[in-house]
Amino acid sequence: MSKKLGPWQQLSCRQVYENPWLRLEHHEVKTPAYTDGIYGKICFKNIAVGVVPIDDEGYTYLVRQYRYPLEEFSWEIPEGGCPLTSAPIAAARRELLEETGLSAARWFKLQDLHTSNSVTDECAVVFIAAGLSQGQQALEVTEDILVERVLLSDAVAMALDGRITDGISVAALLKIYVLLGRFNGELAAYLASMPELA
Repeated sequence: MSKKLGPWQQLSCRQVYENPWLRLEHHEVKTPAYTDGIYGKICFKNIAVGVVPIDDEGYTYLVRQYRYPLEEFSWEIPEGGCPLTSAPIAAARRELLEETGLSAARWFKLQDLHTSNSVTDECAVVFIAAGLSQGQQALEVTEDILVERVLLSDAVAMALDGRITDGISVAALLKIYVLLGRFNGELAAYLASMPELA
């Protein structure tokens, strides 16, 4: 069934692949110039969640893991998936504990993102976790993660100089850097300006 999508006209849509995490669709379209075209769309079954844990001494925690599609290791903030029908904050709490062993007494929403909006519908939600306490890491069987405690300013430097290339991590760290600049680097003042999540 044909439908209008902004300046595009979708003529048909068919699923060509599916697994537990995503499905791939093939679309026949009329482009905004009204020429015939095709579009491949990856539809995710999860929301991506990310967490920037910040302790009272101004340190954050990064995780290093091997990313199969890139064929290389990647430094990132703790991240994971949240089913579309679940609350992202619950998934963020779970992922932080699983990947780092950390729990947080205070949570703040930092931002919403679209991770690769030219080919996917994936959304991401990023949180700040504060009031940290250390517990035990509980990795999934497919995960092999190294956790590193680094100064928040060093993590920002890693995002700026290309040692961190993960899009969610770069966006989160740079947003925190800009926002902290508005509060003269005072983390407590910055967090006090943000609504705390229950």
